[in-house]
Amino acid sequence: MDAGDRAIRIIRTVVDTLRPGFAVKLWTGERLGPLTGPTLVLHDPAIVWRLLRRPNLDTLVELWVSKAVDIEDGTLFDIFERRPEGKLRAKLKTLPKMGLLRDLPVILFSGNPTRKAAGLAARDPLVSGSSAEAIRHHYDISNAFYRLFLDERMVYSCGYFTDFSNGIDQAQKDKLEHICRKLRLKPGERLLDIGCGWGAMLIYAAKHYGVTGHGVSLSEQQTGLARERIRAEGLDDRITIEIKSYTELRGSFDKICSIGMFEHLGIANHATYFSSVRRLLKPDGIYLHHAITRRAKSGMRRTLRKGAEYKALIRYIFPGAEVDTIGMTLGSLETHNFLAYDTENLREHYARTCRLWAERLRTRFDEAIAEVGEARARLWLLYLTGCSIGFQRGSMQVFQTVAVRRGKGFSILPPTRADLYR
Repeated sequence: MDAGDRAIRIIRTVVDTLRPGFAVKLWTGERLGPLTGPTLVLHDPAIVWRLLRRPNLDTLVELWVSKAVDIEDGTLFDIFERRPEGKLRAKLKTLPKMGLLRDLPVILFSGNPTRKAAGLAARDPLVSGSSAEAIRHHYDISNAFYRLFLDERMVYSCGYFTDFSNGIDQAQKDKLEHICRKLRLKPGERLLDIGCGWGAMLIYAAKHYGVTGHGVSLSEQQTGLARERIRAEGLDDRITIEIKSYTELRGSFDKICSIGMFEHLGIANHATYFSSVRRLLKPDGIYLHHAITRRAKSGMRRTLRKGAEYKALIRYIFPGAEVDTIGMTLGSLETHNFLAYDTENLREHYARTCRLWAERLRTRFDEAIAEVGEARARLWLLYLTGCSIGFQRGSMQVFQTVAVRRGKGFSILPPTRADLYR
């Protein structure tokens, strides 16, 4: 019996033991499990060898990206929803070890070649804080690519679903409106958007609330398109965008927002960031902080430990990124003389947002492949699906926090929040 036959026998044993709710189709055409429904397709007989040699999440990512593993008659969401019941680690312990051991040595020493997701991993992804190069790695892929799955305004952050049956265009419009209300924007005020992306927040606030907007970004492609969109709206005289760091900004602003940018800073740079925001915000101003967080655990070391999913995300998608907990965020605001007033968890909203993004990308997958190549298109589909699942399970969260500079007397915020939900 050669290595390929032994690999098939191992896969059969694993499927029989785990009994997933989806089928598994081998490179030989053999189908294991249900006769219909979502099917995990294994194209490469070297899959078992690769997992034995390097049994980690990076290997699974590379198997998916290289198309050694694929899905028929379903999606990644379908496979997740039909995963084996119970804890996977406990079920793996029930595998017949003696039977597997007779096959493993032959496979391990079969000398199968290994393939990696070449060119997709970032250089120095585990450093604290995203450099301009790291920002380009994620955001300067292609504006046309992002247009395939984002909403009509190209908002690349959590939507706000006043009804979970709403589409992504409505959810992003409602999110921008929600933020404008939380900031209590008024005509003539100066609004700063730190990490302004394709300019959607600035354009919406200028059009609907009469503010003068300024944005900063480190992405050249995003800034180029944002400026085109501003010109098309006839808002050149009211909105400006610069490619620079927030640390280089001078002047003062009535209102400041940061929407999905904070995660790129790195925890080591948080003090500099909050000091800069306080310096730029007028004494009676309002700051809105919108950022992904992780779940706090017992002890700071456990909380800040980077698990396998976290490491894969920053290696392939967000190099240099780090997320804190909501407790750390609130503590940092207080340390830098802010008072936090409202904190809203939008976890379910981001789970829905990422799912809609993934579904839209899958619908236009051929166009995505033509734009960025099949490997990167598959990587982004995996990333968006994984993020949706992470927010759904609560391992990832996203909060909007409204804060003001600490001072004597009452703040400018109204006594209730009834106006937000009128």
